[in-house]
Amino acid sequence: MLDWSVLQNEYDDLQSKLVESTLDQKTRMTMQKRASQLSNVLDMHNQIVILEKNINESQSLLQSDDVEMREIAQQEIAEASAKKDLLEKELEDTLYPADERDDNSVFIEIRAGAGGQEAALFAASLYEMYFRYAEKRGWQVSIVEESQTDLGGFKELVVHIDGKKVYKFLKFESGVHRVQRVPKTETAGRVHTSTVTVAVMPEVDDVEVTINPADLRVDTYRAGGAGGQHVNKTDSAIRITHIPSGIVVQCQQERSQIKNRATAMKMLQSRLFEAEKQKQEAELSAQRKQQVGTGERAEKIRTYNYPQNRVTDHRTEETLKKLDMVMLGDMDDLLLPLIDWERAKRREKSTLG
Repeated sequence: MLDWSVLQNEYDDLQSKLVESTLDQKTRMTMQKRASQLSNVLDMHNQIVILEKNINESQSLLQSDDVEMREIAQQEIAEASAKKDLLEKELEDTLYPADERDDNSVFIEIRAGAGGQEAALFAASLYEMYFRYAEKRGWQVSIVEESQTDLGGFKELVVHIDGKKVYKFLKFESGVHRVQRVPKTETAGRVHTSTVTVAVMPEVDDVEVTINPADLRVDTYRAGGAGGQHVNKTDSAIRITHIPSGIVVQCQQERSQIKNRATAMKMLQSRLFEAEKQKQEAELSAQRKQQVGTGERAEKIRTYNYPQNRVTDHRTEETLKKLDMVMLGDMDDLLLPLIDWERAKRREKSTLG
């Protein structure tokens, strides 16, 4: 819980130091930014305290014998409570700001892990789950690149999901997904355990990630797989290699080479952004001596147990006995607790705490 007196003392101390003429420009700017931040949250906190006082005073009038006085008190309580709720939400967002990319569309990479054909089949199941969830939220889904198996699974699948606040809800899907079920290829009815890895990357713009054209190698080739006869008639598919990082992206979803190139470039920007973010987070974790195993992205995040119709998220420890509904896109009971979990993490990291 925040100690408001400590924040007030820090603000007062900064105000007294800012009048000193010996401060260099860089230090002054840093102190001014911090003072402005503190002033903002202290002002909102003080407004909330005043509203709480007004609500308490009005509540004492609810016992009045005067009917008109009681009605006025009820109206004042309702108005003050509404203002207080809005201020508390604004204060929460200021103290613990959400990820600035929460509004972005995303690229999702789904890859079969341990388990051979069964892992590839579960990769297809996860794609269906995300597709149905996107439909419920009115998002647009398109396959950018795919590598199918002969049983209808996916060795690898790259999907673009376009819409509002896609990253806010789906960023938690990054990591290892474990499935326990009887594979279609199993004749003895034994439950197997397989894994699929998922990477969710926000779509970013040119300002956030600048790419030097000289660092790129662009190849064209004929697309393969589903899509009709036209897909193999022209060299419309695009493969882009970012030479400094070794990152390779490809796209064959459109007949137009120009459109495929544009999509591939967006995906490359997202991958480069994600790679840099992971590098920074790894360095920060190492500095804080919190690096565990191979890193958070490589840890098992969720288990899907088909025999028991159960799905468990290992970060929130949320267990639902409705796996069948989850796989049909009913994911909110998994994702909303993760949003709360992230908010708690932001509180822990807040510089105002």
